[in-house]
Amino acid sequence: MDPHLLRTYVTVARLASFSEAARELGYTQSAVSQHIAALETDLGLPLLSRRPVAPTPAGQRLLEHAGALLLRFDAARADLGRFAATPRATLSVAASPLALHPRILAALPATGVTLRELPRERVPEAVATGEADAGLVDGIAAPSDPLPLPDVAPLRATGVAEEPLVVVLPASHPLAGRPGLRLDDLVDARWLDAPAAGIPLDRLRAVHGGPAGRGFRTALRYDGTDTRTLAALSAAGHGLALLPLPVAGGVPGVTAVPLVAPRLVHRTELLLPGFGEREPTGPTAEFTRRLKS
Repeated sequence: MDPHLLRTYVTVARLASFSEAARELGYTQSAVSQHIAALETDLGLPLLSRRPVAPTPAGQRLLEHAGALLLRFDAARADLGRFAATPRATLSVAASPLALHPRILAALPATGVTLRELPRERVPEAVATGEADAGLVDGIAAPSDPLPLPDVAPLRATGVAEEPLVVVLPASHPLAGRPGLRLDDLVDARWLDAPAAGIPLDRLRAVHGGPAGRGFRTALRYDGTDTRTLAALSAAGHGLALLPLPVAGGVPGVTAVPLVAPRLVHRTELLLPGFGEREPTGPTAEFTRRLKS
């Protein structure tokens, strides 16, 4: 299966238009039509209906495979490119928002750094495909347990920080005076769903292990990355949030109560390309050394 043809197919299916796909990809419309026809001939199946443009059942199934296939192609190309690459004097780091706490920021070189904030799920992809030299990804786990990472490509993950978790709630909340809280106490509470600025609610449901779809209902969704805004929303009574202890304070009207059960931590991991286990060089090696020390 030719990855160029597959990429064209994914673009046409996403835009539901041959002409729009041609504009985005920089091809003529006839070239796009030829790509789709060649892919359909290769697979022996119709993939798109033409009026309107929409995936057939076989085409829909191909879309379920396409993202992972194209990511693997891009990762392989990036890895082979590292054999020919000259040593770099700069460092590109992709990081999820909650991975950027002061100790990690202090480990960055003084110059020549590009730091990009990305959603958690995009950080491994950025490292695998060469968009970034290194990645910093965060999540919740049992102490010393590695984070579950998507199988996008071989990556080396090293834990670089573990911090206690706290429940952020208004100072006037009935539970604000407790010395500690359990997730069991909070299943029926109203929560702020902030996938980038806090711990996503689907992770709370997963670690709680209750009936599917039960509890931790969303009172308000926040799509930003600023933890202070998230804490201020909690102070205003819009819901609870789970945050690492170091970023939970400093907002008036908020109380941070330790999460005591289940026993979980906020973990940050450094991600590096894992193909061939080659050691990093240049600024990436220096950043890695400073993080591990």
